[in-house]
Amino acid sequence: MSNFKTLSVDDRSQLASQYSGAGTSGSLFPLAPALWADTAVPAVSTPALGESTTADVAIIGAGYAGLSAAYHLAKRGVSVVVLESREPGWGGSGRNGGQIIPGLKYDPDELEAKFGGEAGRAVVAFAGSTTEHVFRLIETEKLAVPHVRNGWVQGAHNEKAMKTVETRMRQWTRRGMTGARLLDAAGVRQLLGTNAYKGGWLNPHGGGLQPLSYARELARVAIGAGAKVHGLTRVTGWRREGSAWKVDTKQGAHVLAKTVMVCTNAYTRELSPQLASTVITPNSYQLSTVPLTAEQAASVLPEGHVSSDTRNLLLYFRKDHTGRLLMGGRGPFRQPRLKSDWAHLERAVWKMFPQLQGIAFDHRWCGHVSITRDFIPHLHEPEPGLIVNIGCMGRGVALETAMGEALARYYVTRDERALPFPLTRISRIPLHGLQQLYLAAVVGWYRMRDAGLI
Repeated sequence: MSNFKTLSVDDRSQLASQYSGAGTSGSLFPLAPALWADTAVPAVSTPALGESTTADVAIIGAGYAGLSAAYHLAKRGVSVVVLESREPGWGGSGRNGGQIIPGLKYDPDELEAKFGGEAGRAVVAFAGSTTEHVFRLIETEKLAVPHVRNGWVQGAHNEKAMKTVETRMRQWTRRGMTGARLLDAAGVRQLLGTNAYKGGWLNPHGGGLQPLSYARELARVAIGAGAKVHGLTRVTGWRREGSAWKVDTKQGAHVLAKTVMVCTNAYTRELSPQLASTVITPNSYQLSTVPLTAEQAASVLPEGHVSSDTRNLLLYFRKDHTGRLLMGGRGPFRQPRLKSDWAHLERAVWKMFPQLQGIAFDHRWCGHVSITRDFIPHLHEPEPGLIVNIGCMGRGVALETAMGEALARYYVTRDERALPFPLTRISRIPLHGLQQLYLAAVVGWYRMRDAGLI
């Protein structure tokens, strides 16, 4: 069974209610009632695994990383089976803000210092290129995904943050980024339609998309390339059986595979509490306005940029293809109970965009984000042929798409240089349960501090 622990079926049943929502889907584990579930392209058929099978690679989790890996492996002629306990995009891949942002938490100089030499330069190159993987896939496979690529604006909420974004832009420009611009307060106001920021910078490589449509389209092209994708198939464990891995499911059917890739990210707790204890998984809350009028739309993000800012508890916002304004940020660490759990985001919309004062909101939703202790994505191979990818840090659309392609290259080449980050040992966060309580307290403290700044 390897060194991971998995939950019993009874434990899983109790957790299902924590992560499921009363959405519009008719599946056993319905999608949360998000805007994305109401406006996505139809899902491709991903029937449950009905009988045992074999494959070169078994992938657990049909989010961006798992589906990207499946697509790139299948394109190389590798036989792939993807197992998903709900349906493709059910987790963070179908609940995020749809922002396609390059980079990581750390700036290029910090990454090069952290990883050193050639490895550091490779990490920086990977971090700066992640959005290219998304837009290239959309274009080459003609994915039916509403998207824009007008750039990402990071607003600086105070003078100290302004110095940070100045340094950030200079570091990326030194490494060949073209088209980046430093913005003063007037420049930010022109692109975003708000007076909330002292300035900021424009990264031209960012954009936005309909995230659930993207997950569903990734599933479609992965299947088209030859991968087998099975929804409503809960993995209950895996173990060595001779030279292969046996992946067991609740239905009783199993998959025998040379390699197993675990790509469950922030929704790993049901599968392996041990692995889940290596990350913190706070909720990211989002809401959307009703469609803006033509006059309102012309004054809010008029050129179609996406944006997130420099606050301790950052706000992120954009317009979607239906003409709604979306606002996201941290909320209670627990699962939401009432509409009031999103009240801080409603206030943020009205304060940042006075021209929208009193506008109604028609969707509210949230999803988990996985954050590692060092804010770096983690890759593990605790045993030969058992590969774990975990930690998206809130930039999963671009990061996990690129990570899936890297995992496919690694399987084919078995060269660790194909991976953007080194393989590390699995290390639990000490006092993991208390870490979550601490983070919840920090969220409350930062929200109180930030409240007067918007």
